[in-house]
Amino acid sequence: MLGGDGTILHGLRAYANSGVPVYAVNYGEVGFLATIDPDEIGEGLERAFRGDFETLTLPGIEVTIDGETWTAVNDVSFHRQKGQRVADLAFDVGADEVGRVRCDGLVIATPAGSTGYNLANGGPVMAWGVEGYAVSFIAPHSLTARSLVIAPQDAITVRNRSEEEPVDVSVDGRPVCELAPGGALSARFRHGVGTLAQTYDASFYHRLREKFGRLVNAV
Repeated sequence: MLGGDGTILHGLRAYANSGVPVYAVNYGEVGFLATIDPDEIGEGLERAFRGDFETLTLPGIEVTIDGETWTAVNDVSFHRQKGQRVADLAFDVGADEVGRVRCDGLVIATPAGSTGYNLANGGPVMAWGVEGYAVSFIAPHSLTARSLVIAPQDAITVRNRSEEEPVDVSVDGRPVCELAPGGALSARFRHGVGTLAQTYDASFYHRLREKFGRLVNAV
């Protein structure tokens, strides 16, 4: 597969739950999910045809609203609509409301997606292999809003606490529906959704340094 992370995510969703590995050549901006870069394409494709690679199984997030279900590999995001007032969003974990913030939106991210929108929100970066998902707010109108990593067995319910304003819901950056005023959407962690091909010398931490720079600069 040739493309950026959006194209790779499309491939992962297309072959979700099939065990078919996605072997990707980065022709995008960041390419965090890519198997190889364009300057490695000759040797990289030879290795792909030989089956000379390992696979990484990625979890997903399953979201359900009004009887419809979608599966995200990276993240599910909620956004206030253009020209509308600030969103009033809350999320429950199990029976407990954990957070409620007036904000521009909210993101639920897998470990693979934690380096995307969640990272831009100041949310926690989770290494591949970590089980769980992160919740972070977009431009929270609060000095105390905090991101949170949720255990994989715990379901999340996102509630639109506004009495008038709907919010848009996107799965891996693709708009899928609206969350009506007073509406709720449930999200669950799902194991083994996507299968990503990786070279044997690749590691999450090497990718993190190469794509985003060192976490701490030398003094």
